[in-house]
Amino acid sequence: MSISHRHIEVFRAVMTSGSVTGAASLLYTSQPTVSRELARLEQLLGFALFERQRGRLQPTAPALALFDEVQRSYIGLERIADVAANLGRQDRGQLSLLCLPAFAHALLPAVCRRFAAGHHGVGIAITPQESPLLEEWLSAQRYDLGLTEREAAPPGTRLQAQWLADEVCVLPDGHPLLARTVLVPQDFAGQDFVSLSPDDPYRVQLDRVFADAGVARQMLLETHSAVAVCAMVAAGLGVAIVNPLTALSLAGQGVQLRRFAVSVPFRVSLVLPEFRPSTPLTGAFADAVVAELAHATVALEQALA
Repeated sequence: MSISHRHIEVFRAVMTSGSVTGAASLLYTSQPTVSRELARLEQLLGFALFERQRGRLQPTAPALALFDEVQRSYIGLERIADVAANLGRQDRGQLSLLCLPAFAHALLPAVCRRFAAGHHGVGIAITPQESPLLEEWLSAQRYDLGLTEREAAPPGTRLQAQWLADEVCVLPDGHPLLARTVLVPQDFAGQDFVSLSPDDPYRVQLDRVFADAGVARQMLLETHSAVAVCAMVAAGLGVAIVNPLTALSLAGQGVQLRRFAVSVPFRVSLVLPEFRPSTPLTGAFADAVVAELAHATVALEQALA
């Protein structure tokens, strides 16, 4: 069987227009040529694609099934053509970004707004993912850019450290501990505490801090998400210690921020794939991340003042 692209092009034109005449017009050719190519395609396939009824072509069931597959192929081709046309244009294109879920909520909305102001029309695909899949996917060169809190670069990538700030205390409005500007571990003795899940690295660090201080908290609620932790705190279900970006994004929405006397560092790093071609858009988005983190530094100091 030697079906050519021309045969498929003729078949699609007939299906799209509904007639040989219409297909000839779409293809800028003659009706006899369309009829000949269509007959040849049916001969090669070994079955009829159309039934001739009162001078009109009615597609058969195999023709409809074939047309579905042809349409998928053409959509893919059109997508490739769009990407090719947009390559090298600063006002068009697509960026793919992989990040921790906390960044998708607390950092990237503002970063995307900042980036879009100078790059209208550029698409951004954001995929939140937890470790260790986040590191695996970045190593596989599947994304243009990554955001992580790790200190070490995944294999096949390079890391650009951008931000360092300590975890902060979050308390519900009206809580007695708000009278203090800095909280020590002993302030949490007997307090209802909302925590991250036991396998979270920050939970592990904080548990060690309180164990070393001999402080027992009331560990009533735990969840995988810092956003959910803050929502529990806002509902008056306890106090917590979370990353500063999430806390800052929710400050004033039923929660207040306070410094924690013990330093538990929280990092933000850009991850760039070593073997995936970089584009000017990648650099521009990285600049937007840096600018937004600088703004976050100022805002965090004000919230903790």
